[in-house]
Amino acid sequence: MNDAMNTYTLLGADGHPYQSPVKGEWGGHRGSKIYGRLDCPAALRAIARGGYVRHRVFFADEATAVAAGFRPCGACCEDRHQRWKTTRENGRQWTP
Repeated sequence: MNDAMNTYTLLGADGHPYQSPVKGEWGGHRGSKIYGRLDCPAALRAIARGGYVRHRVFFADEATAVAAGFRPCGACCEDRHQRWKTTRENGRQWTP
């Protein structure tokens, strides 16, 4: 967040960052290309261990995370993750 302008840096569907006056609803990890809830226990543990924060990205919504090439987290989005796995196994593209 940029306090001077009160904006948030979010990742767009094209994978590029942009400034938004609205806080992102989903968080992700740039390296693993996984997105999940902001209160995800797995992400919070990784943040507490350190190193994770520098790769953290945020999305305005779930559809944007998927369009940017991220997949749902198996810890905080179990139902979405299972649907994602099933869809990929069947050779289809997953959408939330």
